[in-house]
Amino acid sequence: MKFVIRETLDVKRRGMMLRLILALLLVPVMTACAGGPVPGDPRTMTFKPVEFTPPEPDRVVLDNGMVVYLLEDHELPLVTVTATMKTGAWLDPADKVGLAALTGALMRTGGGGGLSAEQVDEELEHFAGDVSISIGHESGSASLDVLKKDLKRGLQIFSGLLRAPAFDPARVEVAKLQALEGIRRRQDSPGSVVGREFMKLLYGPDHPSARETSIASITQITRDDLAAFHRSTIHPNGIILSVTGDFQKEEMLEALREVFGDWAKGAVPELKIADVPESDRATPAIRFANKETSQTHLRVGHLTIRENDPDYVALAIANDILGGSSFRSRLFNDVRTKRGLAYSVGSRLMAGVHDQGVWLMRAETKLVSTQEVVSRFVANIERMRTDLVTDQELAEAKEAYVNSFVFSFSSPSAIVSRLVDLEYDGLPKDFLQQIREKVLKLTKEDVLAAAKKHLHPDRLKIVAVGSGEALQKVLSTFGEVKEIRLSPEG
Repeated sequence: MKFVIRETLDVKRRGMMLRLILALLLVPVMTACAGGPVPGDPRTMTFKPVEFTPPEPDRVVLDNGMVVYLLEDHELPLVTVTATMKTGAWLDPADKVGLAALTGALMRTGGGGGLSAEQVDEELEHFAGDVSISIGHESGSASLDVLKKDLKRGLQIFSGLLRAPAFDPARVEVAKLQALEGIRRRQDSPGSVVGREFMKLLYGPDHPSARETSIASITQITRDDLAAFHRSTIHPNGIILSVTGDFQKEEMLEALREVFGDWAKGAVPELKIADVPESDRATPAIRFANKETSQTHLRVGHLTIRENDPDYVALAIANDILGGSSFRSRLFNDVRTKRGLAYSVGSRLMAGVHDQGVWLMRAETKLVSTQEVVSRFVANIERMRTDLVTDQELAEAKEAYVNSFVFSFSSPSAIVSRLVDLEYDGLPKDFLQQIREKVLKLTKEDVLAAAKKHLHPDRLKIVAVGSGEALQKVLSTFGEVKEIRLSPEG
């Protein structure tokens, strides 16, 4: 009986609480209906910029030159170790494009450290450890995720794969077959085609930032090539380790010295990627690829500045207002909302430190509206170059950037990862804070000056993938059009 009475009282209390909440929610609505102001209306609310001071990791350099960042986090009994390696596809020989990527894949799947490929997989599975290794365009990356109790064995396996990969011949052949199958299928997606062809038009097909693997380049890569690439490019003094999770600093350093300490230094390759000649950058070009698709896939843009350029912040905000901010951007509201020409539309600024940046506009639209979409792209560029942005546009773009700053430091691993990236790129450790301060001080005149200087409608490279001769005719209103012939792969 006591239980029934208590339950009845709880139900009554919950009912009273719900009625109270509803009454409080209805107050602003009733006020609005009466013509009064609405307190707390999200359309009129303003917020102070989020202030956040991330914790400072420890930085230690081992005797062999390996840099180690450490940040303890004892919330869960987990440890994550990540290695950033100064290697990359920029080092691929011209006739063996794909060598770096295959090397990274086989470092993980081909065994190492005295263990066969099968033994590595079995041991990691036994204690639920995870290791991944890959080599991209400008760097290599390897990571270990393991429970604290299995850290010692996890580090032994991890270091063995990094230091002495076995490149099991059978696994090498499997990886090559997988790469060849990817090449044979890469013409299937028009979105993938337009992205690759746009990069080739910007940089040139033989530039390290745009060249592609081929059946010939993958076929002639041997196990000896993989071992030689690893031996010549991966050294402890070219590695930055980040360690986060449940550990004690001195114990972790002792464990790292045990598995990495006797690894000798080597000649670390210099990360240097050649610039595209100014004459090629300044020349406009229009290309199309014939592929049966219901939509024209468009890329329009040109090469641009690096992230450490003094104008980077102003250009980034200009791009955000133009097309980078999705629903509130000019391109979205003009091309999609107002004219209904495209469902997907926007712009993007991709700027690093080691290579020239890329600025582009993109859209997917019907063939009949392709010409109008390109015209609207050009018109919106011209508007960015001639008119000041509005106070509201600037305020919203700045607020979005400043308040998203905290997400760069959302976890201990994210905090350390940022510092590793900055050191790898040769940037000061407070670079993001400097960017934030520059954003706060930015004016409409700064944005206009950056747009005038760095957005060039007379230099646009246009690539479209769609329906053949009709598409060529549409694009010809903007200049001479040449066809990209998509030959079958394999």
